[in-house]
Amino acid sequence: MRLRLLLVVLAGFLIGAIGGAAVLLTKGAPAPPVETTGKALIGGHFALIDQTGKPITDRDFRGRYLLVFFGFTHCPDICPTELQVMAAALEALSPQERKEIVPVFITLDPERDTPEVMATYVKNFGQDFVGLTGSAESISAVAKAYRIAYSKFQQDKTSGDYTIDHSSLVYLMDENGDYITHFAYGIPAAKITEMLRRYL
Repeated sequence: MRLRLLLVVLAGFLIGAIGGAAVLLTKGAPAPPVETTGKALIGGHFALIDQTGKPITDRDFRGRYLLVFFGFTHCPDICPTELQVMAAALEALSPQERKEIVPVFITLDPERDTPEVMATYVKNFGQDFVGLTGSAESISAVAKAYRIAYSKFQQDKTSGDYTIDHSSLVYLMDENGDYITHFAYGIPAAKITEMLRRYL
């Protein structure tokens, strides 16, 4: 009887010792690194019309980075201000660096922003700017792909005048059309230039 009791006590002791050692070893071991995969679901295929009236798709820009901004030519302040910031950020780059980036302005107001209107508008910000328009359906599709929220606002229903409320982000896309990062409205041009140089 005593022998059996002694064996039980010894077994319990051994189990406790092994368990304690396991806990100590686990606490001392470094945690495995956390790995994440995947990419942001921003961007994608589009088929639009440039300011010369030529059909153009996202594939036409492969091999070059894109700076993409959505807006409309009748925008009184945010759009021209942000396009000027984009222009200043690009101007600070070297000529060789600028060749690697295409600044793109996509209208959210295809009803008024025809290719001719876009051509006149984008040349105010630089010869390299590409203005894109298209059907209401194609504009809606590309805005959705880039997670751009927008809506038409008409205060006076009796007049034909209206404005477009929209997101104000500048997207940086890589040579394959994949999302890299974005710049919120108000970020200085110098900060955008600094970020661009990290990828060129």
